[in-house]
Amino acid sequence: MTDITSTPPQKPTGRRRCTEYWVYFTLIFVLSMPSATIRWVRDIARRQTLDLRGPLARAWAEADRLTPIIFSV
Repeated sequence: MTDITSTPPQKPTGRRRCTEYWVYFTLIFVLSMPSATIRWVRDIARRQTLDLRGPLARAWAEADRLTPIIFSV
């Protein structure tokens, strides 16, 4: 017989993101698009190459970085 008192069942490790999280993520993503586009165009002019992350990837990364900070407060 197994003794579960010494090793309790593990909780799921994946974090579930609620609707509020996605609302904030979407707002930050949309608001960061103009600045991400400007930075992308500036980097293209400076480096003279298209081998860079595009504005969508930059805005996504910014929203992905800022949204958990909001929920950790």
